[in-house]
Amino acid sequence: MDKVTGKQLIVPQVIHAYQLNGKHGFLPITENTDATATQPCWIHLDYEQPEVRAWLNESELMPDSFKEAMAGESCRPRVARQGDGTLIVLRTINQSSESQPDPLVTLRVYLTANLLISSCHRPIEAVDDVIDQLQKKTGPTHTGSLLVRLLDSLTDSVSDFIDDLHSQVIDLENGLLEQALPERGVIPLIRKQLIVLRRHLIPQRDVFSRLASERFPWMDNDDRHHMQDIAERLGRGLDDLDATIARTAVVVDEINSLMADLLNRRIYTMSLMTMLFMPATFLTGLFGVNLGGIPGGSREGAFAIFCISLVVVLVVILWQLKRSKWI
Repeated sequence: MDKVTGKQLIVPQVIHAYQLNGKHGFLPITENTDATATQPCWIHLDYEQPEVRAWLNESELMPDSFKEAMAGESCRPRVARQGDGTLIVLRTINQSSESQPDPLVTLRVYLTANLLISSCHRPIEAVDDVIDQLQKKTGPTHTGSLLVRLLDSLTDSVSDFIDDLHSQVIDLENGLLEQALPERGVIPLIRKQLIVLRRHLIPQRDVFSRLASERFPWMDNDDRHHMQDIAERLGRGLDDLDATIARTAVVVDEINSLMADLLNRRIYTMSLMTMLFMPATFLTGLFGVNLGGIPGGSREGAFAIFCISLVVVLVVILWQLKRSKWI
């Protein structure tokens, strides 16, 4: 499609709708707007809105096979081409303060040389970053550079999140050195986030590598080189992710070892107490029977002598344990 008219880009409930002016800035989209390769358009949508879903189903700007993907349930990172258009499904960090343990949200992008349509449900920081660049007139000038800017910011968010998880694991390690156990549920949550990240970022790295290697008509050589750098940076983030997963396993082993050591110490202490008081228990039980003929039963001061004898027995047992290096 060589030209897209403004009437085709009027979307109800649209989040952002801009036309790149070719000078690192943007223009508003109106019914008189014509999207071309030199001045492409970008519309950003919330695919959960019923009006947006209806527009996607009725729009002639993308193939029918891509319409469902732009608002469907598929969230695994992938890239698909059909004609002049390319569909890209990506995962990025959930910035919502009320987010669930799953830390990722989905960003779907369809683009040609003169049009980029992106859709998500939750706010994505990368979109705001690119809009801020356009407002400062330092933004992209064509759809290829717009996509690269988005992916660059996405990767920065992912890298920061991985660094944050890595710092949390280091704090747990430092706490264990001081015999401080983490709260219940902290380690499982971190491990779940790490596993979810790894599951989706590995195919996302493959998507980035494909974008850098294939000859897409809307991407120039500078964009491909930048895309390769982004793919390599994500690869280094995955290496850090694997290292963090390994460190959580070490933390769990150390916690189990520490708890086992604490339990053994308590059992050992209880065993020593049992050894100390077992003779006294035997003697008190023996002299406590209600039968005639108990030694000292009629003698004044026998109870004091008996208590002194118990203390002597305890001192002897303590001396023997100390000598055997049990305590």
